[in-house]
Amino acid sequence: MGAVTNGIKGVFRVGQTLSVLGRTGFNWVRGDRPPTPTLLRQTFENLGATYIKLGQFIASSPTFFPKEYVEEFQFCLDKTPSLPFSVIKKIIRDELGRPIDQVYSEIDPVALASASIAQVHAARLVTGEEVVIKVQKPGVENILLTDLNFLYLSARILETLAPKLSWTSLSGIVDEIQKTMMEECDFIKEANNLKVFRAFLQATHNDDATAPKVYEQCSTRRILTMERFHGVPLTDLDSIRAFSRDPERTLITAMNTWFASLTQCEFFHADVHAGNLMVLEDGRVGFIDFGIVGRIKPDTWQAVSDFISAIMVGNFDGMADAMIRIGVTRQTVRVAELSADLQRLYRQMDRMVPDDAPYEMEQADDDVNSILMDMVKVGESHGLHFPREFALLLKQFLYFDRYVHILAPEMDVFMDERLTMLH
Repeated sequence: MGAVTNGIKGVFRVGQTLSVLGRTGFNWVRGDRPPTPTLLRQTFENLGATYIKLGQFIASSPTFFPKEYVEEFQFCLDKTPSLPFSVIKKIIRDELGRPIDQVYSEIDPVALASASIAQVHAARLVTGEEVVIKVQKPGVENILLTDLNFLYLSARILETLAPKLSWTSLSGIVDEIQKTMMEECDFIKEANNLKVFRAFLQATHNDDATAPKVYEQCSTRRILTMERFHGVPLTDLDSIRAFSRDPERTLITAMNTWFASLTQCEFFHADVHAGNLMVLEDGRVGFIDFGIVGRIKPDTWQAVSDFISAIMVGNFDGMADAMIRIGVTRQTVRVAELSADLQRLYRQMDRMVPDDAPYEMEQADDDVNSILMDMVKVGESHGLHFPREFALLLKQFLYFDRYVHILAPEMDVFMDERLTMLH
């Protein structure tokens, strides 16, 4: 019976999708014609969860998509209206399999945040601990599967009709998106990521950073109950001073922790934007939201490590050599020419953020993506194609570069002995 119901829902969802696409086409005929990337982003936002996530995938994948699309999809916001609290309460009760008041003494009916896949509520356990509950919205998984199967089929048809597109392997991209999205829908995997990261912190005797504790007795595939952190985003310099006498040292803690995870943890946090790094009231750095993580193959890691080391000392030949080992290419790449192009880009980067200029957080995101795309473009102009993991890794590295400008403009990352992974 469940399969039949899911099948009916699936057909209905494809109908909804075609209806939105039809409406977009009708508006186009009537003369409402924004630039193609803008039109695509607006359509994706109208189509909901899967397409919003797909838009965010495009925004973080300059190795796969043209620059104008990557830039436009930076505006693809994953903020959706909150579901009524009565719906959320029913999901929690169904998932727990027992009355809510046996587990939580209180739950704030007003959501802290609401996105396409889940929404988050503050709560307190009957044992007194302050927690947040991440609750998956109903029907999300079925919508994702239906949409992704529809996209996969469309991609295969497109590849057959236009063989020239096959070098980008559209169906391969959809396949990768499906894997990452279905992982995001499985809160047991996210809970496991949190436990692994906490174990890594313990194993490396790192008391200066932390990640939320998971309360397994009230977590399932669709709800995740975690320790609640109180603090401020890493880039809120005025507020940080209330919790940390030395913002520079706090930043170094965050960077050393993340760099150490590249070699000593199963994965790295692949979304260290300012909202996911907190300075807690006790001065520790809190890493939150482990829905997106990256894993690097051991053979790729050495090349990436060499690439980072080469960036640190400004060795452009070393950067070029490492990029060639990381990338996939069908042609011979000339190291000297790639090195010269990277050197030109590097000079441009230094001019982009003068140390004496006031620094805006919104600008930081734009700069990170712009530099990342330029670096990838330089590589691609020499015939290299990079795995998405490399783009994710580079993006985090560039975020940290921006945080140095905000929190520690006087710091020389090349020379600072406190940055253990870089020396």
